[in-house]
Amino acid sequence: MQTAMTTMNISLPESLKSFVDERVARGGYGTSSEYIRELIRHDQYRQSLRRRRSDGALSPAAAPADEA
Repeated sequence: MQTAMTTMNISLPESLKSFVDERVARGGYGTSSEYIRELIRHDQYRQSLRRRRSDGALSPAAAPADEA
């Protein structure tokens, strides 16, 4: 199953565009869009981990583990 794609245009200063272009060339990405999608997925994963960590910190403490 293929996900429908939509377009988003972004503006970058030359230094960031050069950085993205270098990452694409050296990082095995076919396009700058692939690189940006990877960054966004990574950020989504980090946010998910933060939510789970926060949920765990707010949950009631479990019974202590015994040696068994």
